[in-house]
Amino acid sequence: MAAPSAGCYLGNMRLLLCAVSRPRALALVVSGLRARCHHAAPLPHNQISSSSPSVLSQLSLGLTLQPDFITAEEEAGLCRELEPVLRKKRYESGHWDDAIHGFREVERLHWSPESSTVIQRVRDKAFPPGENQLSLVHVLDLQKDGYIKPHVDSIKFCGSTIAGICLLSDSVMRLVSVDNPEERADLLLPRRCLYIMSGVARYNFTHEILRGEESFFNGVPVPRERRISVICRNLPVS
Repeated sequence: MAAPSAGCYLGNMRLLLCAVSRPRALALVVSGLRARCHHAAPLPHNQISSSSPSVLSQLSLGLTLQPDFITAEEEAGLCRELEPVLRKKRYESGHWDDAIHGFREVERLHWSPESSTVIQRVRDKAFPPGENQLSLVHVLDLQKDGYIKPHVDSIKFCGSTIAGICLLSDSVMRLVSVDNPEERADLLLPRRCLYIMSGVARYNFTHEILRGEESFFNGVPVPRERRISVICRNLPVS
């Protein structure tokens, strides 16, 4: 693999400086730096709207977004495989930490050969070789009027990086600084995209999926339908 660029090293220093003020997140940020340089790519500027250049600079170090990461055929295959499993569950109105409303979820280990190829592509994109990953894939099914409230991910259940593909619907993710609510950004997540979050983007900012009546990007409505996210994660720092 090619050596990380000077920009990546400079970005890493800024990540560490941000994390120093949050000791519990420091180990997670350090763990995420290797993965960040692995999947580093410019964040599409037409798909993020930030309150300031400083916020954009901070978030770009821990966010990657790749539209059309999977094809319509691959999306249909994943949905066909997941639908019988999800159908057995009821949509729930509250999560254990009250972060998610109108959802059902499963953890999945075994996939068809076709879906396994897609999942492996996500893993290869998000994590460097040798990264310890959770074998279970988290599948979150959010009904049309469901939403995810602002939260910072728990460090108990996964490591520094999450990578998700979005099925069935566009949506808007909002990120807000935990130190200054005026510092925020909206990220447009198009259907069939891959998003990767690590470091500062996960631990120095809350993130949420906006409910239907709030689902706007740069003043333009982003209609919300049922949304399934398929999420790969690395292992927590011990």
